[in-house]
Amino acid sequence: MSEGAREAQGTAGAEPGWRALCPLAAIPPDGAKGFPPDPGRFSGIFAVRRGESVFVYLNACPHLGVSLDIVPDRFLAPGGERIRCQTHGAEFRIEDGFCLKGPCAGASLTAVPSRVEQGVVWIGPVPD
Repeated sequence: MSEGAREAQGTAGAEPGWRALCPLAAIPPDGAKGFPPDPGRFSGIFAVRRGESVFVYLNACPHLGVSLDIVPDRFLAPGGERIRCQTHGAEFRIEDGFCLKGPCAGASLTAVPSRVEQGVVWIGPVPD
């Protein structure tokens, strides 16, 4: 995490279990970025940016639990309108992680609570 994210002050950081993930600028506009798992966890997380909004999910396909990105930070389908599992081709809505097509159609990615404050992406507790 950058020094700027560590030093950022916001209401999210005051809530138990919330922490700064990264500066908003670290996630490409209309792009995505992966983050490694916390110590003792199997799956990392990833964030998708849309303007000043960020959607954060556990990096695990609901089909088999594999990481969605084979190539680091490649979470989006061509055109950038959906999240895509690079292993199985499943596609998910960015806004809510709902699977629209593929072997896990009707399932959803596991969302991580998130918000953007003062140019910093904050996340809440990461679900199991």
